Amino acid sequence: MQSLTSKKSGFNFKEWASNNAITIVLVFLLIGIIAIEPSFLSIKNLTNILAQCSTRMIIALGVGGIIVTQGTDLSAGRIIGLAAVVSASLLQATDYAYRMYPNMQELPLFVPILLAMAICGFMGAINGLAVAKLKTPPFIATMGTMLLAYGITSLYFDRPPYGAQPIAGLAKNFKNLASGAIEIGSFRLPYLIIYAVIACVIMWFIWNKTKLGKNMFAIGGNPEAAEVSGVNVARNLIIIYIIAGVLYGLAGSLEAARVGSATNNTGFMYEMDAIAACVVGGVSFSGGVGSIGGIITGVLIFQVLNYGLSFIGVSTYLQFIIKGIIIIAAVALDTRKYMKKK
Repeated sequence: MQSLTSKKSGFNFKEWASNNAITIVLVFLLIGIIAIEPSFLSIKNLTNILAQCSTRMIIALGVGGIIVTQGTDLSAGRIIGLAAVVSASLLQATDYAYRMYPNMQELPLFVPILLAMAICGFMGAINGLAVAKLKTPPFIATMGTMLLAYGITSLYFDRPPYGAQPIAGLAKNFKNLASGAIEIGSFRLPYLIIYAVIACVIMWFIWNKTKLGKNMFAIGGNPEAAEVSGVNVARNLIIIYIIAGVLYGLAGSLEAARVGSATNNTGFMYEMDAIAACVVGGVSFSGGVGSIGGIITGVLIFQVLNYGLSFIGVSTYLQFIIKGIIIIAAVALDTRKYMKKK
């Protein structure tokens, strides 16, 4: 009787559990964290989590589009570091003793940020051209750009006469861009959350309401069929990688402002968290499958888990092990689902 009911209703619990196994495990982990430390659920903690995951959300939005097209991006973290170093170096306080450009006048706040976004968009274009025109596998293309971006960042960062020391002493208005908030009584809404929401809305519109979004899913589902149906695969891929680069530029600038400084190691391994969050959120490495809502869910789950494990005193090294297991399991389950469909 139960199996008949299950078939009639169209709901298969076993299949649902298999498809959402990672999310279920993560939810149980979070329940365990809350059981150990109930104060974790305070409004202040939840607001901090949302603020901290805002830059990761913006990064994941860029990575997610690339994964939908059957690609990946290993260069995201290093491109973020490039954006952080460029924007921070141009937005230091004029009275800071170790200013990189001591004779430069104070620049308008958004000029260096837009410059960083443009530079990172160019790095994204390099990825897109390598993948779309040179037919380089995304893994190899973005690994090359990762090294390129890190080399450029390090050369720029190791500047005379001060050498490779953190770029600090940031202008107050730049730091306030990330640390500021809208205060309503005792409630505090950080600006970072607002930026992330705006980015999510824009990317949702691109994915769901534009020709580019439609083409992106078509390319991810079957690039050959998309080409035959009239989609300019190369051009669309390049645009998708450029958009990702621009998002990395914004995230890197905000990360520098949030931390209050930047080094050539800013953004290191951020791409791993973004890729993991996308896969946990249902963006398939097999291509053609994914949603902005899923990416948001994946990022939130990972950030709550990170914050929660730190909150209850779990070793940072053990957290790396847990995240590594989650990434392997998520990709393995995604591959299994794809093989079943075939």
